[in-house]
Amino acid sequence: MAPSGKINIGLAEDNLEFCQVLRDYLTSYPDLDVTAVANDGLQTLEMVRTIPLDLLLLDLVMPKLDGIAVLERIKMMNNKPKIIILSAFGHEEMTRKAVELGADYFIVKPFDLQILVQRIRQVCGSEHSTQAQSNYYSPATRREVQTEREVTEILQKLRIPPHFKGYTYLRKAIMLCVQEPTLINEVTKKLYPRIAEEFNSTPNRVERSMRFAIETAWSKGEIEYLHELMGHLVDEKKGKPTNVSFIAKIADKIRLNFN
Repeated sequence: MAPSGKINIGLAEDNLEFCQVLRDYLTSYPDLDVTAVANDGLQTLEMVRTIPLDLLLLDLVMPKLDGIAVLERIKMMNNKPKIIILSAFGHEEMTRKAVELGADYFIVKPFDLQILVQRIRQVCGSEHSTQAQSNYYSPATRREVQTEREVTEILQKLRIPPHFKGYTYLRKAIMLCVQEPTLINEVTKKLYPRIAEEFNSTPNRVERSMRFAIETAWSKGEIEYLHELMGHLVDEKKGKPTNVSFIAKIADKIRLNFN
């Protein structure tokens, strides 16, 4: 562990949007730091060789060299980091193989990001709490960090897969509307274009991806939580809420939590 007491994490994940979600969420905790990121197997090996890491989060399915091949090579290194496998597949044989090659924990996608944080701390023998470390942040930064965490946790509870583009766009839209409430009145003119520019997309694609993510929440999410969160917007006759209604409702809820 670094002298600062932070857990230095290397992130190996080829889905760039999901990678950004993970990085943003993990670094919102003051005892965690994503020190380096790799998007393929060869980059991952170079990262492990050259950067001191306490923990490697390793996706099994990556280009150039898959996760199992990466594990085989890491096993031969000195000063190996702890390893948590992230995988969309939970096959028993694959899990056994990963553990044999030195993986400390195996977590199947999609997963709860809060649970991932707990596992990281357990694997690294860290019992740091955000509350105990809260003096790392100014009040303004703490509020921003808390907003980011609340948005992420709400979208997780709604069962929107983090690897969906719509998840990333909704998350960003809600955080922006918490910070700048008037944006919700200019979704087409300002909000969609702003998100599109940040993620190298187009306003139309942003809107469509958000719509698909919301439809996923309505078809796969916990109906009781939907009612609790959205209230009258959960109505079979009215159908699913618009992107604007969805974003506004969650942004309002988070703002109320701060008041």
